[in-house]
Amino acid sequence: MRVSIATAPGGSNPNEDWVAATPTLAVVLDGLSTVGLDTGCRHGVPWYVSQLGGHLMAALVESGRPLTDGLAEALERVAALHPECDLGNPGTPSATVSILRAGDDRFDYLVLADSPIVFEQADRYQVVTDLRVDAMVPELRAETERFATGTPEHTEALRRMVVAQRLTRNTVDGYWVAASNGEAAHHALTGAMPLAGVRSVAVLSDGTSRLVTEYRTASWADAFAMLRGSGTDGLIAEVRRIEATDPNGHRWPRFKSGDDATVAFCQLP
Repeated sequence: MRVSIATAPGGSNPNEDWVAATPTLAVVLDGLSTVGLDTGCRHGVPWYVSQLGGHLMAALVESGRPLTDGLAEALERVAALHPECDLGNPGTPSATVSILRAGDDRFDYLVLADSPIVFEQADRYQVVTDLRVDAMVPELRAETERFATGTPEHTEALRRMVVAQRLTRNTVDGYWVAASNGEAAHHALTGAMPLAGVRSVAVLSDGTSRLVTEYRTASWADAFAMLRGSGTDGLIAEVRRIEATDPNGHRWPRFKSGDDATVAFCQLP
């Protein structure tokens, strides 16, 4: 397959997304924001996603290996890189993971948390995403969305929400992300899709997918038309254009005025 990639930070802070691809593999990671809270780690989220991404690509060189096994190995290898850090801290650097791998007659996919993979077929769009986090602390999420983005009240409400979410992260009754334990890999959504009938696939961080899923200013058909017409950079530019019309989050309440945005657009010959 032919893969085009793009990623862009949501503001002045370093980009905490990560993307890479080969002719048979596309990986998108979205680092979870720490909102200034203690993580027990001196390295930070950008370091974590770059290390996890590199080890994940290396672990999946073997085309027949289960994606969960590759992710579990990558998580353990990254944890071994910084044993001096407090990897048991509930806020240890973490990320969503989305993996697409093309085989002879099918795609294998893995989605851990809310960075979706979208399959474009002749008559529909099939979205694979993991929204378990949305069920966590809904009352604190609602409180955060009451305030204009970037205000002191919004910042404090967001901090309280993240503190509470962390207590449910990587627990049986909570939600799962890539962090310091390979166990998380086995809680990902996985499956296979026949190559036949698939026109293209988009692997996205939620900073890009929100154009369709949250802002609802475009359909998936529109998004794929943009990818073909103006490319991956063009799709992200459209996200930024829409966000600029609502910088304070009045129309679309959100945690950041602009989130890091990433896409890998996979086209079949």
